[in-house]
Amino acid sequence: MTLEAGQAAVATREASGAVGTVEAPRRGRWIDVWDPEDAKFWAGKGRAVARRNLWPSIFAEFLGFSVWQLWSIVVVSMPKAGFSYSTDQLFWLVALPSLVGATLRLPYTFAVPRFGGRNWTTVSALLLLIPTAGLSYFMTRPDTPFWLMALVAATAGVGGGNFASSMTNISFFYPEKEKGFALGVNAAGGNLGVAVVQLVVPIVIVAGAGLTLNRSGLMWLPLIVLAAVWAWKAMANLSVANSSFRTSVAAAKRPHTWVISFLYIGTFGSFIGFGAAFPLLIKTTFPEVTPAHYAFLGALVGSVARPFGGKLADRVGGAWVTVCSFVVMGLGIVSAIFALKAESFAAFLASFLVLFVASGIANGSTYRMIPAVFRLTTAGDPGRARREAAACIGIASAVGAYGGFLVPRGFATSTSHFGSLIPALYVFCGFYVVCLVVTYFCYLRKGGPLSQERV
Repeated sequence: MTLEAGQAAVATREASGAVGTVEAPRRGRWIDVWDPEDAKFWAGKGRAVARRNLWPSIFAEFLGFSVWQLWSIVVVSMPKAGFSYSTDQLFWLVALPSLVGATLRLPYTFAVPRFGGRNWTTVSALLLLIPTAGLSYFMTRPDTPFWLMALVAATAGVGGGNFASSMTNISFFYPEKEKGFALGVNAAGGNLGVAVVQLVVPIVIVAGAGLTLNRSGLMWLPLIVLAAVWAWKAMANLSVANSSFRTSVAAAKRPHTWVISFLYIGTFGSFIGFGAAFPLLIKTTFPEVTPAHYAFLGALVGSVARPFGGKLADRVGGAWVTVCSFVVMGLGIVSAIFALKAESFAAFLASFLVLFVASGIANGSTYRMIPAVFRLTTAGDPGRARREAAACIGIASAVGAYGGFLVPRGFATSTSHFGSLIPALYVFCGFYVVCLVVTYFCYLRKGGPLSQERV
């Protein structure tokens, strides 16, 4: 790099809020000194820079979730458009993006320290062009064999990976006292994409005359380009966002990483799994009801609830909020079972809305537990705690996202073998009981290693 280029890079970083000197100038907008726990630094420059990075991150993640869950609402209209896939095959098209998205979350977590949060947000946004263009093309070809359509659906998994890199990046920008709410808002913006895609896509594909499914992909293309440009222009890379593979290995060796990952299957896994399956559940269980009128409500209330879960956890502790959420989720499942037996759609919808709200709150509270647990278990080393907590976020988000695959496949199996959703709901209820017990035993029981702390 030339002297002029190096000086320009330094000037760019100083304009972005960097303090201190730079030993090795790099291309791009890098902040080389970042200490949000320093109250003076945070009030002077830190908060403004953090917010400037938060909003484009939210928008890119929002689009990621929208693309990730496109198939959840598109499959409802595919039979009417001439596609002759079975119900089980339609559930596969719903589940495959979640399977791929969950698998991509670990490498997406490593991408932030490797390439920088700004750089990777730009690249990951542009990758969304692949599944949206593919969907647009193949939705005009009803004779597409199922294996090829499944492959196209799987590419939507790149949208699921965005969550891990976005959350990992934002976790480095905020101080401990504001991290729960910041991560909750960031995640809620992404989660909201599920509700928006389920609300807007049915309107777009029937605008004018007939049914035009390829619009469900075309409508996102300009927004994806906008997200990439916004991230490139507004965001910055943090040098302190340096979670390495070694750090992730260290985090993976900690039992708490796997406890929290298990709990996240019950919280986020429920949210994304129920969100993906909900339109098809309504269509197959209550065929007289139009899914587009109601399906988006579940993801909407769950997304809105998430930052409140983080905020409440900041005040009273994430473990207590998580335990209470699992109780409510169990009650929601029981209520849904009674609604199915009574063949009442109103009660079924109300039960699932309770499930979505409780899972959204638990998403925020479980994520809030991560920095608190690592702060208390890393022998007073704040730098190590932040790095391992960020690595745990990536691991937990990946493991939890597999719920988006397991829940739709669970419903498909239950319907195929028993002709009803009820057996699957009993299994989910039992799982919530196990999650509740695990949370209480590890973080709340009297005499436990962390019971005296507000985890």
